[in-house]
Amino acid sequence: MSLQDKKLFLFDIDGTIAIGDTLYEGTKELLSYISSIGGSSCFITNNSTKSGADYVDKFQTCFGLTATENQFITSGCMTIQFLTKNFKNKKIYCLGTKSFIKELQKNGLCVTEELEPDISCILAGFDNELTYRKLEIACELLSTRDLPFYATNPDLRCPVPFGFVPDCGAICEMLTSSTGKKPVFLGKPNASVVEKCLMDTGFSKEETLVIGDRLYTDIACGIHAGVDTCVLLTGEAKKEDLADTAFPPNYCFDTVADLLRALRTGCR
Repeated sequence: MSLQDKKLFLFDIDGTIAIGDTLYEGTKELLSYISSIGGSSCFITNNSTKSGADYVDKFQTCFGLTATENQFITSGCMTIQFLTKNFKNKKIYCLGTKSFIKELQKNGLCVTEELEPDISCILAGFDNELTYRKLEIACELLSTRDLPFYATNPDLRCPVPFGFVPDCGAICEMLTSSTGKKPVFLGKPNASVVEKCLMDTGFSKEETLVIGDRLYTDIACGIHAGVDTCVLLTGEAKKEDLADTAFPPNYCFDTVADLLRALRTGCR
């Protein structure tokens, strides 16, 4: 199917449609266009510092966009789904933000930030409230106990207005370098996030397009799920990266405004 046949658009957020509190030009118009053709927009982000409710508030306050909580599928959401299935009523050590920990607890998970004897697994998220003590506890648990190690996402860098800051993947690299233990990542590029959106909306794979700025998470996620992908060059990926990537996108545009123009005119 062509670009014009797409109905379900799965957007990454940071570096794709916005940076910090600034919405990229053309985003509002693109979301309006999608609604006008009877399509749906979902926002699939590996940023676990915010819950769906937090994103609803940010979209309204910062961007002037109205959205519903079920439009946001975060790596935190996918992590909660996995942990609820596999570690319900078991204690989880979490290295993450207060908002993320609160969201885990709100969903009935038993979470601790302390070194306790009955911990069943270790979880790391993108933590912009990171302290050395959190790292120290995680390292002690990984070094002295045989515990499963999970993380929300493998992203190494998170886009911010001045460039990039360390993301969850970079935090995990510190832990791996110190302990030799590698995590299992639960967010993108895991295909389950796309599968959830398909199930929730009822659209087909052929009607779906994943849009992001990272090849190894956003585009890889779409490829793993068997749907078309589009990379925007407003975040981490650069044009030269496309030459030898293991995750080639179906479409590539400089900006979200260029994607909108292509949808309206039928140009690639």
